[in-house]
Amino acid sequence: MRHGEHATVVTKLSLLDRLLPVWIGAGMAAGLLLGRVIQGLGAALNHLQLDGISLPIAFGLLVMMYPVLAKVRYDRLDAVAGDRRLLLSSLLLNWVFGPAVMFALAWLLLPDLPEYRTGLIIVGLARCIAMVIIWNDLACGDREAAAVLVALNSLFQVAMFAVLGWFYLTVLPGWLGLEQTTIRTSPWHIARSVFIFLGIPLLAGYLSRRLGEKTKGRSWYEGTFLPKVGPWALYGLLFTIVVLFALQGDQITHRPLDVVRIALPLLVYFAIMWTAGYVLGWLLRLGYPRTTTLAFTAAGNNFELAIAVAIATYGARSGQALAGVVGPLIEVPVLVALVYVSLSLRGRFTHDGPKTPSTSGRADHNQFDL
Repeated sequence: MRHGEHATVVTKLSLLDRLLPVWIGAGMAAGLLLGRVIQGLGAALNHLQLDGISLPIAFGLLVMMYPVLAKVRYDRLDAVAGDRRLLLSSLLLNWVFGPAVMFALAWLLLPDLPEYRTGLIIVGLARCIAMVIIWNDLACGDREAAAVLVALNSLFQVAMFAVLGWFYLTVLPGWLGLEQTTIRTSPWHIARSVFIFLGIPLLAGYLSRRLGEKTKGRSWYEGTFLPKVGPWALYGLLFTIVVLFALQGDQITHRPLDVVRIALPLLVYFAIMWTAGYVLGWLLRLGYPRTTTLAFTAAGNNFELAIAVAIATYGARSGQALAGVVGPLIEVPVLVALVYVSLSLRGRFTHDGPKTPSTSGRADHNQFDL
């Protein structure tokens, strides 16, 4: 995108869209302040759960994801599924490279803090199936590719999370003569998380498009319906952020040095994973949209699953749970910043990669369509 084109795009954005980092920062601050000032708020929010699933967080994530998944053109997913370079690259980054990087960073930077170290390793095993869809859309990545990669990672998450947890917490440390630990989870627990946070909004988005196009036509669906539901992605994101930080506001503000120690390996991790995805996509000539999707799906993590597993195994007040909570505290601002870095690099791509409706027919400024 040239400088003149970028300036024209910016002038078309609404005030909400242009100030997105401000709203996200305000949401984080508001959550921390509420959790610190209102006594018992975190405990009250913790009680609003069903079988270990936080109802406020589930509500926010579902509201956040539905508008983006309603935009996906499901009749073109086969074009993405046939891109073996993209699929194999994503699997290698998410399930081979990512967990190994987090394991190495956790042991290198937190050798004296075993609880936090274990929590970070669990975060590294939980691949993102929710917020990554938002970051990808903000950076004008390929929506169809994001839907396919998230679904693929969800299947692997059900099959491999417990196995990799056993390997990185018990087997590999044993081989290296390091301290060993375990996690307690089950394929059903992970499958339930996948169904709630991906299956429900994915089904709702698919049915919306099918029924909307069938009854009103594609022009009405994309020109009238989607602009009306689009802003709800931002509202859901901000609500989720406020709830997340309100839940742990007291603990975070009372243990600032611990948060800094946990934040350092996370910052390095997000930078490494995003850069690796971008470099790999560029080398494979995937084009800007799919390279962006590959990078963000590699960098994001499923904080809800990581926190749930840490709490179930070690307790709500454990260091492992705090490490999981610090995950989104660092991930949200870092990945928002990387959205802008990604957009600034867009003009450097001389190869467009495979074409899909979302890469050839979308407006350059499409973020939340506000």
